Formats: sequence, structure tokens, C-alpha cells
Amino acid sequence: MTELDEYHQSLMADIRREADASGVFPVEAFFDRMTERLTEAGELEVADRAYYQSGEGGQKLRIDGYAGDPRDSEGVLGLIICDFADSEEVQTFGKGDVPPILNPLIRFLKKAKTKDFRDALNEANPAFQVSDLIIATWSQVTKVKLILISNRQYIGRDDTVKLADLGEVPITWSVWDLARFERFDRSGQAREDMVIDFATDFGAPLPALKASQTGAALESYLLIVPGEQLAAIYDRWGARLLEANVRSFLQARAKTNKGIQKTIKEEPELFFPYNNGLSATADEVSCVRTADGLAIASISNLQIVNGAQTTGSIHSGLKSAKDQLSQVFVQMKLTVVSPAKSEEIVPKISEYANTQNKVNAADFFANHPFHIRMEQFSRDVIFTARDGDRHDSKWFYERSRGQFINARPKVKGKAQASFDIEFPKAQLFSKTDLAKFEFSAAGQPHIVSRGAQKNFAEFAKEIGEAWAKSDARYDELWYRRLISKAIVFRWLETEVPKQPWYEGGYRANIVTYSMAKLFHDANGEKQVLDLDAIWRRQSVPEALQRALLLAAAEAHDVVTHPPAGVRNMSEWAKQQACWNGMKGRTLDYDDDFETCLTLVETARTAKRDEKAKKAMTEGINAQSEVVTLGADFWKDLLEWGRERKRLTPKDQQILEVCASIPRRLPSDLQSRHALDALARMRDQGFGDG
Repeated sequence: MTELDEYHQSLMADIRREADASGVFPVEAFFDRMTERLTEAGELEVADRAYYQSGEGGQKLRIDGYAGDPRDSEGVLGLIICDFADSEEVQTFGKGDVPPILNPLIRFLKKAKTKDFRDALNEANPAFQVSDLIIATWSQVTKVKLILISNRQYIGRDDTVKLADLGEVPITWSVWDLARFERFDRSGQAREDMVIDFATDFGAPLPALKASQTGAALESYLLIVPGEQLAAIYDRWGARLLEANVRSFLQARAKTNKGIQKTIKEEPELFFPYNNGLSATADEVSCVRTADGLAIASISNLQIVNGAQTTGSIHSGLKSAKDQLSQVFVQMKLTVVSPAKSEEIVPKISEYANTQNKVNAADFFANHPFHIRMEQFSRDVIFTARDGDRHDSKWFYERSRGQFINARPKVKGKAQASFDIEFPKAQLFSKTDLAKFEFSAAGQPHIVSRGAQKNFAEFAKEIGEAWAKSDARYDELWYRRLISKAIVFRWLETEVPKQPWYEGGYRANIVTYSMAKLFHDANGEKQVLDLDAIWRRQSVPEALQRALLLAAAEAHDVVTHPPAGVRNMSEWAKQQACWNGMKGRTLDYDDDFETCLTLVETARTAKRDEKAKKAMTEGINAQSEVVTLGADFWKDLLEWGRERKRLTPKDQQILEVCASIPRRLPSDLQSRHALDALARMRDQGFGDG
């Protein structure tokens, strides 16, 4: 069995399990799962489900979802259609199969632009919602982006497919097939290499100055990029250029962007001296020698790690200041970083290059200490088996895409079975999942509703600021309580579609709003939700289940009944006003809801106990490390420090105790001080030979 066959088998099992557990159609479970990948990969900023189908043959109309308000994505209207085959074996499709799949989506778009089509539908119909949005924003749509997601393998060799003509705005389309999803899930690499060929496609090679010595750890270049070339490159590859840049979510409304655009329109010749330029990385560059000197002929997998706003603003100039772009030039610092080092190097380049419009999330990539600590907890912290299960288990935190699928043994047998028991697939969660759990509990459901990436960007900013002040609160108990929030969130995801009031659609909004409402109502000055009881039992208590479903019914009512003048429910759920309306409603919880709460002081005591336990564990570990190093080691350090007069009287006193092991044993506190002294001495040269 090939890796693709195994991936298909696992994917179908997950989709069927999700569909059965939640009472939804497999294609809906498929849409939810795969559009998470689309937003994570930067293909779309948000994906809202909006299923509609009518007619047959050449009259067939169909849509499965859309990518939010085009005004929030530079006028790009994203429409999604699913091609789902409920099959045990991997199915294939070619380029001849693409038009019959995409043309119904184009026909839907043509109809949806008309008020007659919209007004013939019920306002609760998802097609009405999409049609109303398209009619309201069509004058600002600059491009239509069609996304075909499929669990079949695409075997087409080129993109020269004849589609129905829209006539007014350009249409682009892309296929996310089984193989592409498999590549992304295994390694985070969803695409073929992006090669920017300046010599062939963008006029001529770019003159460059080499800024690194031969044999340097990293190869670097300085370039001056014409605005027209940069705009054309971004127009072709879009957000792919910004995948390593957390600022890609910033829109032209930002003050800095408006200033950049004003310069392009009014003083294009001054753009170069006014602008800080771009910092970029690439996997590889191809250089040539010209009559004028060194030039770069092509760049593989260019990533603009600092300068998303500059790039986006110059691209906007294609529409608002096309004539002026020929006078615009921007400097680029380009560093060649191998894929193996990118996770370590790229965030640092982004952080250090960032002097303009600072975003605290800039260094909040997969290798930020917060993520590494959560990953360590997820591999170490064991949760007692829930009632009915025989085995204890762990929750697997995937801080970068592909960790889970690569950690699971590839060969079936005892090792794979043991891994599945230790890390059940249902207990896998990602960075964007973590952000959803936390922000739902923290009363930010309108932010969660804006999509995984925008929510994560806001979460990253908040956690990044808090971590910089103190990382102490993010301890094992914080992690355990995070898992409690995950349990509540996942339970709601499963149960909401089963409720008699649920009419289909808006599940994600209802889940985050109901969770936020319950946490808001439960947490007061004297009492808070007892999160410790949830992680201990690894399930949601019955009294809490009833309270959550009461909140969910109310959330459904709030989300699906926007105020007068607002007709798109998905967009309504993204507004602060929607959360204010939900927050202000009074719910009549059952009397036993009190059993789900605990005194604030009790929760604080648990926190203090966790700190004391952590201090004790650290002390024991320090003592063990000191003893393991041995008396001779500490004698050498003591002598080295005395000779160079680097030791305080307290250092000397404690190191003398360590140097007399095992006759005398240092205490926990003494051991920690000894290790601190060792670290200081190493910084000053001890052990360098």
C-alpha cells in the first residue's frame, strides 16, 4: 500500500467517524476538515460553508462554500466546491473532469449576482447569504478565485481547461486534490516549488550585489526591485509569497499602508528613500553575469518575511496607480536559507528586520518557546482513562504540520497500535485549534468566527505580549486546563448538529459563542468553572452538558437573527455587536449547574500547589544533576573560579559543599545555586579548553 493509499484510508475513516458522531453528511465533515488546511496554507483567509445545489446537466448550479467578504481580501471573491467520492479506493480525475465540476459553480455565481435569484430564496438559505454578499460587494470584486477540493487524485498535467466565461472580472482556479492534501499534512508543503524566473517571465534578470563572503553560513544579496515587477509577481502568486509573514492578514486600511499608497500615487520617485524595503528568503537563487555585473535570473520559493504591507500596497497600485508604478523601486535584502534551517532562521530574520509597524506576533512561529513548551507537555502529561476506557492517554499537540503523521509508526503492528492508544487521533490538536479553544473560553467568539488564521494572529499577539512579561503562568496546570477547554469545544462540535433546533450551517459560530457564553456566566468574583474536574475525568459532566446546550440554543438564535439591515449571518457572527448581544442575554441554567463551579480560592490553591510541586521537582532534578557531575567536577570549577576571582562568597561556600560529595550533599536550593554559578562560569570561559 502506498503512502497516498494509507492517507486516503485514514482520511476516510476520520471523515466517517466525524460524520457519524456529529450526525452530518460525510461531504460536510470533509469540507470542514479540508478547509482548515486551505486557511492554514494561506490559500484562503476564511472558509464559510454555504451548500446549495439545483438543476441538472447544463443547468446545474452548485456551491459548497465561500471565502468571506471580498472587501477583506483585496477584492478577491473566493468560492469553494467539493468533489467528494465516498469510496474505499483512491479515485482519480483528469483535466477533462474539471469543467463539469467548476462550471456549475460559475453558473451559480452568474445567477447569484442577480436580485431576482436572491429574492426568490428564503433568507435563511445559505445561497441567499452568498448571493446577498455578492450583490453588495460586486462593484469592488477584482478577481474571482475558484477552489476545487477533492478526495480524488488529480492526474491533469496542465491548467489549460476551458471554463464558462464570466466576462467581467478574471477567474482563476486551483485544485486541492488528495495528493496535495497528503503533502500538506505530511510536511506542510502543499505545492510544487515556486520558481520566479526573472529572465523569462519578468523582463530581465535583476541586478544584485552579493552581501556575503564566500563560505559564509548564509548567502545574502541586495537587490533593487522595480515596482512593476513586484506587483506582477504578487499578482501571480499572491499570499504564497507571505506564508512566513504573520502580517499577511493586515489590510490596506492600516495607517502605514495608507501612507505607502499615498507615496505611490503622489510621489512615486520618492518611494525608494521613504520605504524601509523588504526582507526576504529563498530556498535557492540562480545567478548570471551580465555586462553590468552580477544579476539574479531566478529565485526558488521566495518568502517575504518582512514587508507584507509594502508588497500588498504596490500590488494595489496595479489598480489605483498603474501609471506611477514604473517610477517605483523597492530595496530587497534576500537571504538564501535551506528548507532544513528555515524554521530556525526565518523567524529570527522576521523579528530582527521588523522596525516598522511592530507586531508582537512576529516571532510567534512554530519554534517560539510557548509552542515548544506546549509540545513538551503534550508528550509527557498523561490523563487518566475516562469512564469506559481501559487506557490512560495523552493529547498530541502538533506545533508544526506533519508532526503527528510522521511520529506515528508507518508499519502496522504492535508499535502503531501502542502509539494509537497513547495518542488517540481524536486527541490531536494544532496551533490554530489551541487558539480557538483559548479565545472561545476567553470571550472572543467574534474573533474566532473570523477564521483560523485571523484568530491565531490575534491570539499570538496576546500570548506573545503576556509571555514577554512572564512565562511562569504557562505551566503544566495551565496546559491541563487548556485540555479541559479542548474537551468542551470538541464535545460541542459533536453535539450541536444533533439538536432539534439545528437547521444546518453556522456550527462553528454556534460552538464558539455557546462556549464563550457559558464561561462568561460561570466565571465571577467568587466562583469559576471547575476546569480541573473536566481534565481529571476527560469528559464533560452531565450538568455542564445541559448548560452548554442551553447556551448553544441561545447562540443559534443570536447568530441566525441578525439586526435589521444585516442579512449575512456568517459576517454578523464576526462582529463585536453579535457577541455583545449574546453576552447580554440571561439564561436560566438548571440548579445543578452550581456543581460545575468551584470557589476562586480553590482554583488559586490548585495553582499554588502546582507551583510548589514544580519548585520541588526542579529542586530534585537540580540535586540529581549536581551529584551526577561529581565532586571532581565541582573541585575544578571552584579552583577555576577562585583563580580568576569570579566567585562570590556564597558561590565558594556552596561549591565547597558540592566538591565534598558524597561526604556532604547539597540541598535543593544549594544545588540550584551551584548550577546557576556553573552557567555564569561557562559564559566566562570555563570548559572552553
